[in-house]
Amino acid sequence: MQVTEKDRELLSLLSENARMPVAELARRLDLSRTTVQARLERLEAQGVIAGYQVRLSDAYESGLIRAHVMITIAPKALSAVTGELNAIREVSALYSVNGPYDLIAIVAAPSISELDRLIDRIGELSGVERTLSSIILSTRIAR
Repeated sequence: MQVTEKDRELLSLLSENARMPVAELARRLDLSRTTVQARLERLEAQGVIAGYQVRLSDAYESGLIRAHVMITIAPKALSAVTGELNAIREVSALYSVNGPYDLIAIVAAPSISELDRLIDRIGELSGVERTLSSIILSTRIAR
């Protein structure tokens, strides 16, 4: 994949607002509308842009209690645990990591009690040996 500096600028603008009109993208990048459209199509075809998604407002997000859940799994349980975590809609991201834990799940719930139930549910999954949770107090940088 070859990504140019202008492509990176385009991706940055799209990360701010994936619904920004092509005409506005072109104006900000100082490119023609057709050039921007061609770049978008190329980036999509190359798999650089895999899709567009909803970004929740700060007001909505601030009402959720979010946490990192570090998870240690039993040997050979990775795919089963990953599949079960994928089925839990409150899990917004799952990372494989090195160190004493095998996975880190990013989770969100509307209340502490629901977060507590969610973390218990994760800990009860077959193949999960132990968990350690940290509630996110605030976001300092989000890009």
